[in-house]
Amino acid sequence: MGIVERIKEIEAEMARTQKNKATEYHLGQLKAKIAKLRTQLLEPPKGSSGAGEGFEVTKYGHGRVALIGFPSVGKSTLLTMLTGTHSEAASYEFTTLTCIPGIIHYNDTKIQLLDLPGIIEGASEGKGRGRQVIAVSKSSDIVLMVLDASKSEGHRQILTRELEAVGLRLNKRPPQIYFKKKKTGGISFNSTLHLTHIDEKLCYQILHEYKIHNAEVLFREDATVDDLIDVIEGNRKYMKCIYVYNKIDVVGIDDVDRLSRQPNSIVISCNLKLNLDRLLAKMWDAMGLVRVYTKPQGQQPDFSEPVVLSADRGGCTVEDFCNHIHRNLVKDVKYVLVWGTSARHYPQHCGLSHPLQDEDVVQIVKKKEREDGGGRGRFKSHSNAPVRISDREKKAPLKT
Repeated sequence: MGIVERIKEIEAEMARTQKNKATEYHLGQLKAKIAKLRTQLLEPPKGSSGAGEGFEVTKYGHGRVALIGFPSVGKSTLLTMLTGTHSEAASYEFTTLTCIPGIIHYNDTKIQLLDLPGIIEGASEGKGRGRQVIAVSKSSDIVLMVLDASKSEGHRQILTRELEAVGLRLNKRPPQIYFKKKKTGGISFNSTLHLTHIDEKLCYQILHEYKIHNAEVLFREDATVDDLIDVIEGNRKYMKCIYVYNKIDVVGIDDVDRLSRQPNSIVISCNLKLNLDRLLAKMWDAMGLVRVYTKPQGQQPDFSEPVVLSADRGGCTVEDFCNHIHRNLVKDVKYVLVWGTSARHYPQHCGLSHPLQDEDVVQIVKKKEREDGGGRGRFKSHSNAPVRISDREKKAPLKT
């Protein structure tokens, strides 16, 4: 029996098992088995020579956005309108067969937009080259899930389920669970609050399913069984996702109003070029890019080309800004002057841990190199004069 058949058999057993106090331990073990099998499904087959053909393209710009959706929902048209890159669009499905990149120039930054082939139900199991498509989306910063406003709402659930099956968690934050394997000492189970979804016995059973008999587990929130499994697996990717409903020109105003009020959703029309500016603004807010401008000493700030930081790519502190310019610059920094919304007054003397915000201006003041290794000012600790008094040059007597 293959891995896919075993997964379907366990899912069928979970479907016919009643959910109550007596069966929660059994369901927890079944969930752990499914997670292990899906991890094996993503691994390359044994004996395979090298990597197979994929859609991966070179990273470019300050951020990466992936377009995911069913065939013929308007992904290629959206890429052409936002970037100017030509992507073939036709009235039949699967027009796009490979990954087509484009560049969005927005707010002095460059954002890479990837048009991926349409995925279908069962993509997590490899149908329609779905695994390669989802692998590319894992390397992006955010995901734009393009949906057809005229189709049923079930498409959104199907795509979310396929992405979660391969380890993508959309619009979720990592669970506050501390987990560390140990060599000896057994399993240490602790929590900082009352747990309602999981207890010590269920945690032991899930860890034994993974053949883990020595570990330390600490719950800092009321997490579920799925959260614990995600932490044990350790290969989950937590990403932001924007649900883009295209073709709003073919549905009624009531449906448009209902779709636009859903969380993390926006409605557009590529045919009539409606609401594309709001889409770019929402995408910018979701990526959380921070533009920082440099100011040389005694000169005006350079607003032509900012240094772009983000929390997902290194961080947004002054130290991250210095490392972005040069990795050895941090050693020579004496202090930093900051103008902008992150400063309490203009300018503010800041250290390396100061968090920067969008459109801040930064001036770096470096340490001065001391000559001859001595001090400076009136009280120099080092002098070029001879050490012994007898060796010093005598001054000429004053004229009277």
